[in-house]
Amino acid sequence: MLACVTMKMLHHAKCFQRLTIFGSVRALHKNNRRATPQNFSNYESMKQDFKLEIPEYFNFAKDVLDQWTNMEKAGKKPSNPAFWWINGKGEEVRWSFEELGSLSRKFANILSEACSLQRGDRVILILPRVPEWWLANVACLRTGTVLIPGTTQLTQKDILYRLQSSKANCIITNDVLAPAVDAIAPKCENLHSKLIVSENSREGWGNLKEMMKCASDSHTCVKTKHNEIMAMFFTSGTSGYPKMTAHTHSSFGLGLSVNGRFWLDLTPSDVMWNTSDTGWAKSAWSSVFSPWIQGACVFAHHLPRFEPTSVLQTLSKYPITVFCSAATVYRMLVQNDMASCKFKSLKHCVTAGEPITPDVTEKWRNKTGLDIYEGYGQTETVLICGNFKGMKIKPGSMGKPSPAFDVKIVDVNGNVLPPGQEGDIGIQVLPKRPFGLFAHYVDDPSKTASTLRGNFYITGDRGYMDEDGYFWFVARSDDIILSSGYRIGPFEVENALNEHPSVAESAVVSSPDPIRGEVVKAFIVLNPDYKSHDQEQLIKEIQEHVKKSTAPYKYPRKVEFIQELPKTISGKTKRNELRKKEWKTI
Repeated sequence: MLACVTMKMLHHAKCFQRLTIFGSVRALHKNNRRATPQNFSNYESMKQDFKLEIPEYFNFAKDVLDQWTNMEKAGKKPSNPAFWWINGKGEEVRWSFEELGSLSRKFANILSEACSLQRGDRVILILPRVPEWWLANVACLRTGTVLIPGTTQLTQKDILYRLQSSKANCIITNDVLAPAVDAIAPKCENLHSKLIVSENSREGWGNLKEMMKCASDSHTCVKTKHNEIMAMFFTSGTSGYPKMTAHTHSSFGLGLSVNGRFWLDLTPSDVMWNTSDTGWAKSAWSSVFSPWIQGACVFAHHLPRFEPTSVLQTLSKYPITVFCSAATVYRMLVQNDMASCKFKSLKHCVTAGEPITPDVTEKWRNKTGLDIYEGYGQTETVLICGNFKGMKIKPGSMGKPSPAFDVKIVDVNGNVLPPGQEGDIGIQVLPKRPFGLFAHYVDDPSKTASTLRGNFYITGDRGYMDEDGYFWFVARSDDIILSSGYRIGPFEVENALNEHPSVAESAVVSSPDPIRGEVVKAFIVLNPDYKSHDQEQLIKEIQEHVKKSTAPYKYPRKVEFIQELPKTISGKTKRNELRKKEWKTI
């Protein structure tokens, strides 16, 4: 296994050395696929030993990716590719770190020369899981331009808002969205460059595939300070317009070492598959920075739409060792017949973005022999809490604080609350601000200031810590239901609802009640086999089920069956929309 890097000549090599520390790879017992940690001994040592100095200058492309190229050339790295892409149609792309470097430098020259972009200019990137998406990420790092990713599900109105509010100078997209961009471009005064990933030419657009053929791969990476803005992510809030969350070269480029080294527990021998949409910060987490910090291979499958059978077949066919996906994906996977699936290489499964229910983790373990390690974080942060290898997993818990942060449960005045008491999940930012935290909300100082309470950054999530130091998610702060003096978080009720065989999806909100002030109301999407059942009888069955599954006072006194739940572009349920519907007549 790779030893600690010992390049002493260059400052950036020292930075790389601090990032990439590997322990020996433990052999897996053939009858026990729950691997022991590769990069640390146990949770306590991980917390104690983690130290990361922040240099004045840092650029991920130069200080990490190019150093892996040097290791590769010197024969000091396993033969794993840096990037491995398939599309289900027989097409496949594999790049070494050296090839990734060469191609990204070509792309960087296109941005700097053909597009005339300067350091600090803003680039909106809206592409599906195609290789050019990864090249664009690295090219922006090399040029010091600010990357702004967006999901391909954006509408014309969404794109207009993002172009105008970000003052983007360049947009990179494909054939599908180019017409929408052309329709709104005259309203975007800062936009002067458009690049398209297409086999066909389009008037007013630079064709990236053609430009790459003649671009030079000689490019000098800009010297960026660690606290320069590197990327901006539009958060998919459940109310109001999306906010722009700004991250620096160090907040993600260095901060996500916590994710890669500890939560994902990656080494250069690993192949990491993260299924997140390219528009979200989770892709920066687990499809770019975390795996490449550790020298692991980034695996990508370009699935036009989610198909559980394709995911299971891919996990069986390819040597994927670490798999990351949303709780919803795992829920859909375990509903399939997995008897014929043999995940010969898979050894570590993680999830983040939404709480995963204990029933799903149990079914996955029964079918694969593998635990699912849940992590908790935000667009604004790196990993806040997580379940790490070697730890006892408490089903439903989001684990313990990551080494990056000092996490507490605090009250309305910023005072730390004792174990067992519910409050706001906070990260200590005074007297010393942790580097894995976002810089600010762009052009919104009041919103940025509103996240601070005393010495803490307030996540906006409610939770509690138990006697063993495990954190438990209760709800978003504005999702709490107060009924007859009880405080009820929707997550536990939704957990109970989703365990009933008739329920495909559910969302729980408060609803007005003349006696109790407000009560729990459940909006339920039924599984197809139950749509013809007597609805009144089904409501009673579901209510009785919840009473038995959780505290009886939490059961939904009101139930409404609907065809689908309202969701944000990122797939999060818009509880506020349902709540407003309930309270609009009051």
